[in-house]
Amino acid sequence: MKKIQLLFLVCLLSFSGFVNAQTVDDMVKDWERAKAYTKAYLDAMSDSGYALKPTPEMRSFAEQMLHLADANYGFIAAATGATSPLPMGGAEKSTDKSKKKVDELTLASYDFAIENIKKMDAAKAGEKIKMFNRFEMTKAAAIAKAFEHQTHHRGQTTVYIRLAGKTPPQEMLF
Repeated sequence: MKKIQLLFLVCLLSFSGFVNAQTVDDMVKDWERAKAYTKAYLDAMSDSGYALKPTPEMRSFAEQMLHLADANYGFIAAATGATSPLPMGGAEKSTDKSKKKVDELTLASYDFAIENIKKMDAAKAGEKIKMFNRFEMTKAAAIAKAFEHQTHHRGQTTVYIRLAGKTPPQEMLF
């Protein structure tokens, strides 16, 4: 009976490792899709629309995208242990808010996320980290929070694109 229990445990642990590896692959695919979707948003907005603010106290379209980029760098660096090429808030502090520069910084943040998630050891996805010296979560949860954050801010820019008289891209759920 003990041999069967041991065999079951070995099989379960092996399957668990496979699921973790798939989870990393799935995260990479989701981030690649999110990058393409965000690029479609960037492409949909005209050059002049990057300065558009729905109300004076809101971020401009450019500032929304730069905020999204900063969070991609910060969350992914914390979750993977990679060194961000920009200091926290570095993209948002950029004085160049042109379409070309914003697109470059935003898409580079996705490249950083994708590259470092690919390098992540799936076995370490369940390790705990502390985000912003405050929130304890697993590395996988931090990556999920980063994904949620970029989705939220990209979604907000749908209104900006419509206010600029443009049509936002169709949803890219799959």
